[in-house]
Amino acid sequence: MQSVIAFFETLNPVWGALIATTFTWFVTGLGAGLVFFIKDLNRKVLDGMLGFTGGVMIAASFWSLLAPAIEMSHGDGFAKAMPAAIGFALGALFLYGLDQLLPHLHINFPKARAEGIQTTWHRQTLLVLAITLHNIPEGLAVGVLFGGVAAGIPEATIGGAVMLAVGIGLQNFPEGMAISFPLRRTGLSRFRSFWYGQMSAVVEPVAGVIGALLVMQIQPILPYALAFAAGAMIYVVIEEVVPETQQDRSTDIATLGFIGGFILMMLLDVGLG
Repeated sequence: MQSVIAFFETLNPVWGALIATTFTWFVTGLGAGLVFFIKDLNRKVLDGMLGFTGGVMIAASFWSLLAPAIEMSHGDGFAKAMPAAIGFALGALFLYGLDQLLPHLHINFPKARAEGIQTTWHRQTLLVLAITLHNIPEGLAVGVLFGGVAAGIPEATIGGAVMLAVGIGLQNFPEGMAISFPLRRTGLSRFRSFWYGQMSAVVEPVAGVIGALLVMQIQPILPYALAFAAGAMIYVVIEEVVPETQQDRSTDIATLGFIGGFILMMLLDVGLG
């Protein structure tokens, strides 16, 4: 892992953000690609993996995003926490706005419970858009950390950015599965199920590069940007990921998956970041 971090240290941070978020996109494709080899995915396995995804996202939101945002803010007491609080609220409100506007359908819900503006789009399109919403804050989170490194802010490190990308990549694997297998069950071919599954994460490199460039140009926004990504990620977990794991009888498995994902991301970030 140290050699990987050393490699990223030789890169321009924007290129680093692009490569790191392309990796997370690639891992989504690996997960989606299992549709070629497995006929169907057990619901308990899917719920456990979605729980794992939620645990990784919550842990990353604190250790990789919120804690550094507070640490790098000036002042004491409420003043020190205020940039993180404002950014966190704005991130959640941003996802709330997208959630209200963008038509989408959560994985384990019938089409009648589609959210956003009413549309005649097919169920498959709505499923892909739901996962795409997950991936916007994930790419942004990696990008803003790399941007902070370029800005020379001590609390933003290449190691932390790489560990965040690794953690997001790990939880993107089940996300790829969580879109390709339901699409397969709707009647799509294996290739189209895989294609739409991996394309749901194409927004991550875009968001990553935008986040890095934005922070590099306007350095004082870094605490706000980190907390913004954290607020958006936690909104996704509470509004989408957790409810999706509670639609069946395997809620305990989903909860254990959540705990496992949280512990793994915590160890990665604290131990290696």
